[in-house]
Amino acid sequence: MTTRPTLTLVHGDITEQHCDVLVNAANSSLLGGGGVDGAIHRRGGPEILAACRDLRASHYGKGLPTGQAVATTAGRLPAQYVVHTVGPVWSRTEDRSALLASCYRESLRVASELEARTVAFPAISTGIYGWPLDDGARIALRTVREAALAPLTEVRFVLFDQEAYARFHEVLKA
Repeated sequence: MTTRPTLTLVHGDITEQHCDVLVNAANSSLLGGGGVDGAIHRRGGPEILAACRDLRASHYGKGLPTGQAVATTAGRLPAQYVVHTVGPVWSRTEDRSALLASCYRESLRVASELEARTVAFPAISTGIYGWPLDDGARIALRTVREAALAPLTEVRFVLFDQEAYARFHEVLKA
């Protein structure tokens, strides 16, 4: 029998989460930005930016592709690692849900390679990238339920605002 990790919802700031891996909703440049990405870079300090610059110089000269994930140090954050993933921009005309699911799946794969037991996710692509919260929550929770395995013991979704928390809570209950 395979043990599934506990799914937890937290209304709060992802940069304050004590866990093995914090997932960053990054932009493809890996060099910081707004929203979750900017907050993680600011609070994590220059160590994260230096690690991201090294990745750009060595493996991701054109940036990290959408749906992929890569790990760096967590710098000054209360975690061991940051896993950066680039979510898709929502589109009315093109179904990009497989790319969004890939963000969660690939982040969990990288966390597993790091032997992480606890992972904290934001609501990837639901901010400035415009993904509707209900659909984003369904994709996130379904993908994590399917893909998260031991050694993970907890996957935490850290929702910054009350609306996101409420939407994730409704989907989790269903």
